[in-house]
Amino acid sequence: MSALPATTAPFPVRVFGGPTALFEYGGLRFLTDPTFDGPGDFQAPAVVLTKTAPSAGSPAELGPIDVVLLSHDEHADNLDTSGRALLADVPLTLTTPGGGQRLGEKATGLADWQSIELDRPDGGTVTVTGVPAIHGPGPREEVEPICGEVVGFVLTGEGLPTVYVSGDNASLDAVKEIAERFAPVDTAILFAGAPRFAEVFDGKVVVLDSAMAAEAARILGARRVVPVHYDSWAHFTEGRDQLEAAFTAAGLADRLDWGGRS
Repeated sequence: MSALPATTAPFPVRVFGGPTALFEYGGLRFLTDPTFDGPGDFQAPAVVLTKTAPSAGSPAELGPIDVVLLSHDEHADNLDTSGRALLADVPLTLTTPGGGQRLGEKATGLADWQSIELDRPDGGTVTVTGVPAIHGPGPREEVEPICGEVVGFVLTGEGLPTVYVSGDNASLDAVKEIAERFAPVDTAILFAGAPRFAEVFDGKVVVLDSAMAAEAARILGARRVVPVHYDSWAHFTEGRDQLEAAFTAAGLADRLDWGGRS
């Protein structure tokens, strides 16, 4: 097999646990859903979220961040106290339209299919497009009053790979819509973990389970999948073993990249 061109070769992604990952793309440094608080209980609107393990790193280790890609700001397993503090030092946070209003002047909300162009240090631009995400089973109008508004992101640029960051999405129909516009995807950072709550949606998953993540990878034609949002919280019901089994069953085990976690 011939080597990929340097511009589309897989770039390093560092995963810190939960939904938090760091990567450089087009000369800009991106961080997803910052969560660096220690273990403990965190109150969400309808449930208590319990963090069970510390992050694999701290904000002090990150270095400068250019952009935070924040799927939503309303749950501590996506943005916690230390994550909020970190946003103050980041020039731009991209998030939901509601989050853009709540988080202040450094935050910009993206509606579905709305794009923003970011200047690259060496010239050219990176385009970040907000894409659909539904944080629970069923149609958006039934889910959002309970779990809130969520956004995913697609990153593109001339000579750059296509990157999809799913956010807290449980809808394969949304993935199909994204694939129609952007497939094949070079790197998909997929939030998984099959989180469930007995109090919400009769215990149905509110983010992709492992089999759904593998199906999302197939739909997207993803050349590489970096799973996040599958460990360090008590409400995540499937972890690395289940993800590996699902991707193996789908014939996609070679696509998995654990983000520096051996």
